[in-house]
Amino acid sequence: MAKIHPLALVHPGAQLADSVEVGPYAYVDDHVEIGEGTKILPHATVFPYVRLGRDCSVFPGAVVGAIPQDLKFEGETSYVEIGDHVNIRECATINRGTKASGKGVTKIGSNTLIMSYVHVAHDCRVGEHCILTSYVGIAGETDVDDWAIIGGGTKVHQFSHIGTHAMVGGCSAVNKDIPPYSICGRIPLTYAGTNIVGLRRRGFDSDAIRNIKDMYDMLYYQGYNFSDACMKIEAGFPPSVERDTILEFVRNSKRGIIRAGDESSKGASE
Repeated sequence: MAKIHPLALVHPGAQLADSVEVGPYAYVDDHVEIGEGTKILPHATVFPYVRLGRDCSVFPGAVVGAIPQDLKFEGETSYVEIGDHVNIRECATINRGTKASGKGVTKIGSNTLIMSYVHVAHDCRVGEHCILTSYVGIAGETDVDDWAIIGGGTKVHQFSHIGTHAMVGGCSAVNKDIPPYSICGRIPLTYAGTNIVGLRRRGFDSDAIRNIKDMYDMLYYQGYNFSDACMKIEAGFPPSVERDTILEFVRNSKRGIIRAGDESSKGASE
């Protein structure tokens, strides 16, 4: 049976696994599902239509499942879905989806860290193993792929896409898509190199990292437009997960990818 503090308020319609803990003054509403081992800490709030996985933590002041801050929202049923082993730190906010988006759900993948005062808006998708550092705000319908890291204080424009294994510098303003395996920073935001340290930590070998760097050199520094550069990359590099991920991302970008800084930045991540 779930361990619910006598000063917590839990709706009888909420479905809590046996090993769930709910601290004093926490609030868990109707139509909530919480998996084994998850802890709802004091003064945390979980509103309706939220599904929380196993071994998550929702820290004091966090609000999960509030209605969207979107004028197109008309009170429809929509959801927040959170995977396993997700930490949602103090005063973070994660809003439900909207029908206007065609999605109706905001998703957070497993093993992701949502630090204090982060805001995840309606219909966003945050992948697995991501880190959203304190004071990050991602606007509606933003996609953040697996293993991405967003530095503290960064603000992300709606409909943006941040690629897998990308790292965004703190206090950035993201208004274009961030390609996978890259580092970006500066004002205005620009491509600053390959995320070499992050890729090494995650087991990418030297050949894969070198190929990624060479592909981005072709994309950014050889004088081609992005369309021609993609054709050159496709013809000049053997098929691989990394090559295909980069090509798919660039070709499918709706907002366009960030531009490069000057050539002196090419070695910034090495």
